[in-house]
Amino acid sequence: MGTRRMSTADKIYSSLNYTVLLIFCLTALYPFIYFLALSFNDGYDAMKGGIYFYPRVFTLENYSKAFNNPQVLNAFAISISRTFIVTLCSVMLTSLLAYGLSRKGLPGRKYIVFFFFFTTLFSGGLIPTFILYRQIHIIDTYWVLVLPVLYDFFNAIVMKTFFDGIPPSLSESARIDGASEMQVFARIILPLSMPVLATISLFVGVGVWNDWFTGQFFISKENLQPAATFLNKMISEASFQTMTGSGGGSSIQNMSQSQMELRGVTPEALRMTFVIIITTPILCVYPFLQRFFVKGVLVGSLKE
Repeated sequence: MGTRRMSTADKIYSSLNYTVLLIFCLTALYPFIYFLALSFNDGYDAMKGGIYFYPRVFTLENYSKAFNNPQVLNAFAISISRTFIVTLCSVMLTSLLAYGLSRKGLPGRKYIVFFFFFTTLFSGGLIPTFILYRQIHIIDTYWVLVLPVLYDFFNAIVMKTFFDGIPPSLSESARIDGASEMQVFARIILPLSMPVLATISLFVGVGVWNDWFTGQFFISKENLQPAATFLNKMISEASFQTMTGSGGGSSIQNMSQSQMELRGVTPEALRMTFVIIITTPILCVYPFLQRFFVKGVLVGSLKE
């Protein structure tokens, strides 16, 4: 069977389509390339400008400064353990909730769904949240990083919609064979739901990894602060040093002695380095979940 030759109009459309997609791709990719180039470039040299795609004066001093503080490694250990625990527990608890809500025989299902939905429309604000966390004694503990983010109603709705698309005959056959509800869930529903599970895992993992707010306002102990909070704090301190030391003369002349000892390290270079550090783990995980992510979002959002 011969291959149909493309017409001139089809060729023009394909060319324009690929060109537009390439432009969008480069637009999304360029900021990361720019930050990466600055993170590997000498900080004082970067002040001259003119760096767009690759470092002009290559150096590793920015990363050496970033990881020179022993608390950085501790902060990353907190973030890694928190992301793993929260992602695993959140996906399991949310899938259990979504499976229960997907059962048409659940008594009062409409009222339960309304209850969860209604409570997501309002927020008590920062002060009531702080008071609540203090009353349940999780302020300045590891649990304040875990418990408040274990549940998200949007993720439950996406999972429920996906579960609704699984043929009921599969579950009914298993029940006829004597399987319990938990066995149906564990041996039939979960194996068929890998796309949506990977999607929710990515949602939760990225959100938890990038969360600096919780550590900033609910944790005062530095040994419990996650990487996003700790790096944000270092960036703020670097910015403050620049603002207080930049009056009257060039910024290089006004650098403190400790900063001058850091060969080629500037607050701006550290900012770019921290952006790369905090982004790289997610970029390493995303390619492995991409095929599940696209399918899970489409099926979990559109099926009825």
